[in-house]
Amino acid sequence: MEGPKPVTEDSRGIIGPEALRRHTRLDRYPAGTALEGLIAWFWVASWSLPANTVHTQELLTHPCANLYVSPEEPNGVTKAELEGVLQQRSSRRLAGTGICVAAMTTPGGLGAFLDGPAGRYNDRVVPLGQAIGTDDQSLVTQIEATDDEVAKVAVLRRALEAAVQEHRVEPAREVAAVARLAETDRTLRRVEQLATEAGTSVRTLQRMFAEYAGVSPTWVLRRYRLLDAAESARRGENVKWARIAADLGYSDQAHLVRDFSAAIGSTPAAYAKATL
Repeated sequence: MEGPKPVTEDSRGIIGPEALRRHTRLDRYPAGTALEGLIAWFWVASWSLPANTVHTQELLTHPCANLYVSPEEPNGVTKAELEGVLQQRSSRRLAGTGICVAAMTTPGGLGAFLDGPAGRYNDRVVPLGQAIGTDDQSLVTQIEATDDEVAKVAVLRRALEAAVQEHRVEPAREVAAVARLAETDRTLRRVEQLATEAGTSVRTLQRMFAEYAGVSPTWVLRRYRLLDAAESARRGENVKWARIAADLGYSDQAHLVRDFSAAIGSTPAAYAKATL
């Protein structure tokens, strides 16, 4: 099974990844067979900043949830938490020394761990055990008991494997597979096209995404196009924005620029310049 790409090759969603790499080490690990199609990848961020230094990392998250064990600012207490799909730009504050061990779900994968609609956790952070039934204190203790990064990931992986609700795995994977089409097929620009590719009706697709992904298929399509646009801007190699707008399914360049600016906080040109 092919593992996740390193952040140097795929930094979609990280606004200004060059600044992140100056302060933080970020590694990614594969989901493993049991969680394939439910977890996109595991990731570990570790940092050690000088005293009185704070790094605030801006993010435009994937249409996914994150399940993690991490110290909480400002008190530094390590907690196990679920962060649902974030529909707006967000930020993470890093200070001192710490490590975050996390799993990013696929769009739809979160639904396999829940007994109800994934949307109830949109734009929320809640204790992991409250959402999926893990023993959070045991999880934190086991992860803190080892200094080995791979072993920390293995602890979280085992906890998530045990938390999966088997009767919801296959529909969650079906939603994730459709979302993968939205991510990778640039010819798909409307929910009707996505439903045709999935071999189902628009109404059924919308219902399944609401239950397992927490957001609509149209929103997933749009978010992936914005992530693509931000990555193109970051590379800043004489970008032809009209062509990118067409490639990403926008009706015109102005529409792309408006959506990009609202999501990232700056125009494509300003973002490209800032990341050089």
